Amino acid sequence: MASHRRPARVTVLTAAAAATAAASLGAVPASADPGTATEGVRARVDRLYEEAERATESYNKADEKADALRRQVHRAQDGLARGQERVNRMRGALGSLAGAQYRSGGLDPALVLLLSSDPDSYLDRASALDRATARQSTALTELRRENHRLDQERAEARAALGELERSRAEVARHKRTVEGKLAEARRTLASLTTAERADYERASRSGGRAAGPGEGLLPPADLGGTDARAAAAVLAARSAVGRPYVWGATGPSAFDCSGLMVWSYRQAGVSLPRTSSAQRYAGRRVPLSQIRPGDLVTYRGDASHVAIYAGNGQVIHAPYPGARVRYDPVNMMSHVTVTRV
Repeated sequence: MASHRRPARVTVLTAAAAATAAASLGAVPASADPGTATEGVRARVDRLYEEAERATESYNKADEKADALRRQVHRAQDGLARGQERVNRMRGALGSLAGAQYRSGGLDPALVLLLSSDPDSYLDRASALDRATARQSTALTELRRENHRLDQERAEARAALGELERSRAEVARHKRTVEGKLAEARRTLASLTTAERADYERASRSGGRAAGPGEGLLPPADLGGTDARAAAAVLAARSAVGRPYVWGATGPSAFDCSGLMVWSYRQAGVSLPRTSSAQRYAGRRVPLSQIRPGDLVTYRGDASHVAIYAGNGQVIHAPYPGARVRYDPVNMMSHVTVTRV
């Protein structure tokens, strides 16, 4: 979705639509110029789309961190279990030793030596027993220390995970708020005539048109000479054209903007970070003048939107909720950054 788009070519708006726009979005009063009212609706919806996309990226970041922390906690718990098992085995061995000493009567070692019929053999056994006991005591001390450390790590990981889960829940609530605003904006747009809505869609796409599967603004670019991985990613993205935008989706039947990049490059055997802001740094920066098919194109100062360059001045991307994966001009938004994976 665009933060800078061509002005909408709408000159007439019904009074009902203007009233609905003013009432539901508060963009302009009902008595304002109809064209201004429509532009106000468009600007409001555009802002909502951007808010929704930023919320989705924040959600994806929190989700990614939570998944990593879950794995960390799982590893810590596994290590704790193994350490505890070793401690238990050591305790069992020490218990057996203590039991043997008890059964022997617990006599003073000097007296046992005097009474022994084979003093040399006794001394050898006693020395070995002392060494074994010392080793086991040291090992037990170390394992107890390790057990304590693992307990601390587990507590810290649980606390961090709880914090991340709360953060993710907060992001999810923000998403629901944005979705409510989007629904309100859609209701307002629904009050426009069919022709006005079509004109709004053209304006909101910076001059593009809705593309069905396999369609684009221009014929698909020839990928001959393109790096094999990049070409495979572009072909995957082409196959996704027409599929819906869905929050947090990474394919194959639906995508959000960064999810489409993850899926497309996964088909080429390349693993990308989950978020568009991380994808901006997933390779080498190149000037827009040197862009090639397969390059990632991020937009806005915060890199909250991402697309894949398909050639012929076009990108393929998942635009926003309610839209489908499609082709659009590479310069459809501001702050363009090109990354070669």
